[in-house]
Amino acid sequence: MKKRLLHIISTGKQKPEKLAEIAGQIHPYIDAIHIREKAKTAKEIYEMVNLLTDQNVPLSKIIINDRLDVACVSKVGGVHLAYHSLPVDIVKKQFTSLKVGCSVHSLDEVQTAQELGADYVIFGHVFPTQSKQGLVPKGLKQLELVAHHGSIPVLAIGGIKPTNVREVIETGAQGIAVMSGVLEAENPLETVKEYYRKLSI
Repeated sequence: MKKRLLHIISTGKQKPEKLAEIAGQIHPYIDAIHIREKAKTAKEIYEMVNLLTDQNVPLSKIIINDRLDVACVSKVGGVHLAYHSLPVDIVKKQFTSLKVGCSVHSLDEVQTAQELGADYVIFGHVFPTQSKQGLVPKGLKQLELVAHHGSIPVLAIGGIKPTNVREVIETGAQGIAVMSGVLEAENPLETVKEYYRKLSI
């Protein structure tokens, strides 16, 4: 059985110190923590990386969204590219040490990401979620379609709770990405352990 992946993505709403504190507690149970902070400067994101490593989060588990410059300078494990970021193949060619992922919303985008050499994709949103109000969720059938399309690992995002993890994994998705479900939980450590257990069954 392939290892099922658990990525946690920052919400952009928490104080960096709070995010680092939670990351320090949960990192043994996750495969990656994404610093996704659209409103922050390169310097602020770099400082966030330092806060995470101060909490013993391994650099190899840190993924920075969009900011390739900070990812390279801080020697983190990877960069996650958005639609407005540099192309996947350019980044892979120039920065061979970085794991490169990207967000996708359709089968065509999954195909393109795979052809360009992405290491993984995050597909969603699968279920209704507060962060995408008014947008129709992709649903499990669409997830199954993209998960079975090629060899690239597909992680599902959007409204994923411990109670529906099994449904997600049964589509063929290799893992999940969670934002507020963990980071805004009353007890992030216990919550992440619950996701971890569901993914391990």
